[in-house]
Amino acid sequence: MAGGSPRSPRSPRSPRSLRWLGALLILYLGFPLAAFLVRVLSGRNEGWSAPGLWSSLGVSVLGASVSLLIGVAAGIPLAYVLARRRGWISSLVGLIVQLPLAVPPLISGIMLIYIVGPYTFLGRLSGQRLTETVYGLIIAQSFVSAPFLVVVARSAFRAVDPALEDVAATLGHGPLARFLRVDVPAASDGIRAGMILMWLRAFGEYGTTVILAYHPYSLPVYVDNVFSSAPLSQAQAPTLLALAVAAVAIAAGSVHWRRRGRGAPVPPALAPRQAQPTAVGFSLRTAVGGFRLELQHPRGAHRLALLGPSGSGKSLTLRCLAGLLGPQVGTVSYGESDVSATATERRGIGYVPQGLGLLPGRTVWQQVTFGVNANPGRAAWWLAKLELLELRDRYPEQLSGGQRQRVSLARALAADPRVLLLDEPFSALDAPVREQLRRELRRLQHEAGLSTVLVTHDPQEAAMLADEVLVMADGAVLQAGPVSEVFRRPTSAAVARLLGVSNLNAGTVAPDGSVSCGRARILVDERLTPGTPVLWSVAPERVKVTAPGAGAPG
Repeated sequence: MAGGSPRSPRSPRSPRSLRWLGALLILYLGFPLAAFLVRVLSGRNEGWSAPGLWSSLGVSVLGASVSLLIGVAAGIPLAYVLARRRGWISSLVGLIVQLPLAVPPLISGIMLIYIVGPYTFLGRLSGQRLTETVYGLIIAQSFVSAPFLVVVARSAFRAVDPALEDVAATLGHGPLARFLRVDVPAASDGIRAGMILMWLRAFGEYGTTVILAYHPYSLPVYVDNVFSSAPLSQAQAPTLLALAVAAVAIAAGSVHWRRRGRGAPVPPALAPRQAQPTAVGFSLRTAVGGFRLELQHPRGAHRLALLGPSGSGKSLTLRCLAGLLGPQVGTVSYGESDVSATATERRGIGYVPQGLGLLPGRTVWQQVTFGVNANPGRAAWWLAKLELLELRDRYPEQLSGGQRQRVSLARALAADPRVLLLDEPFSALDAPVREQLRRELRRLQHEAGLSTVLVTHDPQEAAMLADEVLVMADGAVLQAGPVSEVFRRPTSAAVARLLGVSNLNAGTVAPDGSVSCGRARILVDERLTPGTPVLWSVAPERVKVTAPGAGAPG
């Protein structure tokens, strides 16, 4: 099956002025480091045997590591919530989280003293062990460093495509599983950067720890004492040690671990059993922002197309049918089952979003077996059927557009869904690939008995892949019914234009029942009231050309 090969991205060269500006910053940041290293290499490297050096290093590493664990356990979930919520409460929480970044560390220490100091409620409750102890050090370090992780992770979560969560829900994964298996891996680069920043900020914290936990010495406090009471050369060892630890932390955090998936054994293919036709019925009434959606459609054929222009509410309707907007949108039934109050992950549907929603960092095989109820044998069968078996070890960025489309389709079908929901599945493909996949889906509809709801703005696609069509605009139904009836008798000029009818002409019903259009009269097989204005057209496939004198065809 054709699909094209993915092209290797070519990095454009940055403007020379930008490169010079970057070079100036590198020089500014790197010169002090280079000067220090030159001094170390040319000096006597004093201070390595000074008492307290290694114990202070251990205290700083321990405090920073425990602080990071606290940040991971609480900060990452908080960042996720802040990324997904909008409103004044979220803004207020975001302000509170960022305040430690804005105030000087000494002031942060004073603020904490009012909470955990020896004579506060918490201080007395803990036996005055929250200051001048490792506990106080951890409190100080985590307070000033946690905002780095939360702010960076929140930006990373906001950059995650929401369609990934939607796809995971339709594949049977609950909210916690979607967070752990979809959002966290997708935002892992940003989370990892935030973790590095948090650990380094905690490791290097001085001002807050001086106020809250002067003893035991952390490495920054130790360096301050050495600098104040000994020759400058004695500070070389702890400074070099801090730089080395920071470099190791940055290098370790920059390692990109990819889950194993290449060379995964593929089980014997298992052909899908003939599915039971499942018609979808719904009565929807909801609003998103200023857009209102109000649709009703009784159960009918099990292959339905939603046809309309962009912004008409087609994708919103599909999300309602999938349960992604909750039960408050109205009633939805699959066959005889009312699934209005059923969570998305329990509806047993397949979903192919407009953006395809392939999970980053997962191979083709991991994509198609990601569903909770995915059958590995069935996944192997669909991969072979869609000519993807040879690509099972590739990652999404190594696939062409057509290949990604087929992977998304195979993933949705691997769990034998009751209904397959398709949102503009072929809109981004080249014409030859689009036509080929249309024919493939049509064949699968008949061979496997697939029940589908297709969102499209292409009338040919609707006619090819559906038995019923619902024409909509501005969140409302313009006309609905069997494909043949709607295409043959559009009820308005708006519907006709959406169906691709371009040769609309105005006429008037004559007394004999024909349609009068200027000097021409057109015989029709319907009884219309004389004088009624009408719009008429002749479908190209109904036009027949005969030789002069041959007469009308029989």
